[in-house]
Amino acid sequence: MYQRILLPIDLNHKASWNKALPAALQLCQDHGASLHLLTVLPNFGMPLVGGFFPKEFAERVKKEISEGMKTFVRDNVPKDIKVQRIVADGKPWEAILRISNKIDADLIVMASHKRKKIEEFLIGTNAMRVVQQSKRSVLIVR
Repeated sequence: MYQRILLPIDLNHKASWNKALPAALQLCQDHGASLHLLTVLPNFGMPLVGGFFPKEFAERVKKEISEGMKTFVRDNVPKDIKVQRIVADGKPWEAILRISNKIDADLIVMASHKRKKIEEFLIGTNAMRVVQQSKRSVLIVR
């Protein structure tokens, strides 16, 4: 049923993967699917943001995150699961939708974070935006 499962994670926030990773791993094992781990960095190339950082900063950060993803996979993903590590930039929900289309994901597995009501009203959550706009199935894990 599933061949490619996308799991967005934030390496600095365990809540983004603590419960979602086991669910995604179980689905991968049950269906023989590959796991596509996605980490999204802020868009350093934007003029407003880019001016505050040296030119090589974005590449250095991507390299460090890539190394962190390797360590994460080694420590948390069984060897029998095929894994692709992806580092993207931009707004998290937009990057998740873009990458899910690019890899032709069958399922997006995401954690849901509790936020203050005013934050949800003003900006919404990444999970909510992905659910609303994705043409792919989305599993939200609480």
